[in-house]
Amino acid sequence: MLEFDNTERTNLGELGEFGLISYLTKAVEINEPSTIKGIGDDAAVLDFANKKTLISTDLLLEGIHFDLRYVPLKHLGYKAVQVNLSDIYAMNGKASQITFSIGLSSKFPLEAVEEIYQGALIACKKYNVDLVGGDTSASVQGLVISVTSIGFVDENKIAYRSGAQEGDLLCVSGDLGAAYIGLQLLEREKNIFLENPNIQPDLEGKDYIVERQLKPEARRDIVELLAEIGIKPNAMIDVSDGLASEIIHICEASNKGCKLYEDKIPLDSMTYETAREFGIDPTVCALNGGEDYELLFTVPQSDYDKIKGSMDITVIGHITEASEGCHMISKSGKVYPITAQGWNAFKD
Repeated sequence: MLEFDNTERTNLGELGEFGLISYLTKAVEINEPSTIKGIGDDAAVLDFANKKTLISTDLLLEGIHFDLRYVPLKHLGYKAVQVNLSDIYAMNGKASQITFSIGLSSKFPLEAVEEIYQGALIACKKYNVDLVGGDTSASVQGLVISVTSIGFVDENKIAYRSGAQEGDLLCVSGDLGAAYIGLQLLEREKNIFLENPNIQPDLEGKDYIVERQLKPEARRDIVELLAEIGIKPNAMIDVSDGLASEIIHICEASNKGCKLYEDKIPLDSMTYETAREFGIDPTVCALNGGEDYELLFTVPQSDYDKIKGSMDITVIGHITEASEGCHMISKSGKVYPITAQGWNAFKD
């Protein structure tokens, strides 16, 4: 378990809840025009004019969603914001505000809490999002972080999961599987350290996959790119639980089937090589790993010429009628049903 140097700790009891909130929020800046009133009253006041409002909430629990033995606190604050903003972008929207709530035990000094908030504020600044509220509370169950993201979008530009059409191209941004294999690497090094604390973690040359796990980036840039080239996705979802799960979500919501081509799934070379080192099929990392936070979406075939030149969008398959089911065509040409085996927080 994470330990803190007693010579550098400020007990939270010295500040109290209101003192803690005041201390943590003194660095908060308001920059988003839709924020009328942020922190400092009973509720935030937002004005989105004629836009439709988007709201999403995520809960991160110590021991379930993160392990403080290898997750830096500043990275945790940053990631907590990113995974939530990703849901807004998955609706083809613009994220504009968040609330950030935290529950923690007395083992955490002020300096630790400050690191978490610093990470959150770095994410807010990078993505032009205002922190407009939240809460703090004591917790006897470990560290708890809850983030609510708020955004907006024109009604005719909302991308639901249910909009996929037969013949649509199935597309994904970036590359997949890196976050999962990064987690395997961190878990391996943690176990080695627990057996022998004198052995330092060996993560040399693995920066990309480690960062994809500890510090993911929501794909606002893809939403902006699609708008620039005049594409409104028929359906879209973010890849949080693995490619297979997200494909099934879109197909079930749209009452459609699909064909996914294994050789089209984008894999980074480091992901591929490290997966092989662990004896794991790289395709399995992409299909069932999760936490990549890339965007999976469908577009009409008529939009192919608009996306074919993008280095960061890959066409990986197409949508079929529901009766054909969801299948993956392997590199050898064999056909396999796609099954959702992604991460499940309630699985023992």
